[in-house]
Amino acid sequence: MHLSGAVLLLTFLVPPAWALDAYGGAPTREPSAGVSPFMIFLTVVFCCVSYHVAVQIPSGLLGAWLGRNRGAGAMYACVVVVAGVLTAALSWGVLETDRLAEILPVWADLMARGSLGMAAYVWMSLRLT
Repeated sequence: MHLSGAVLLLTFLVPPAWALDAYGGAPTREPSAGVSPFMIFLTVVFCCVSYHVAVQIPSGLLGAWLGRNRGAGAMYACVVVVAGVLTAALSWGVLETDRLAEILPVWADLMARGSLGMAAYVWMSLRLT
């Protein structure tokens, strides 16, 4: 799990679109107006850590258990399906909206980042067994 978390953290070197929008609107010299760029950075780090704990670890463990004795492709597919469901639930719960147009970009961004980390987890778990 540490490898998948490290890969996930590396994917956040390319900031999410919502963070770039927030950076563009953040004041640089006026601390009383808006949100500071440092707080936006902390939000991105918190997003990464919470996604790792709430989605990556459970989906890696459950998906690896569901895909055991079936090969790398089946194990990765199980992990990604479980992660997709957990990411959808997390996105829907955090954004508190029923509009798919607001949830889908966040879901797709997190799934693209998370799938790379989960591929590293599947690769590592197959190497260790």
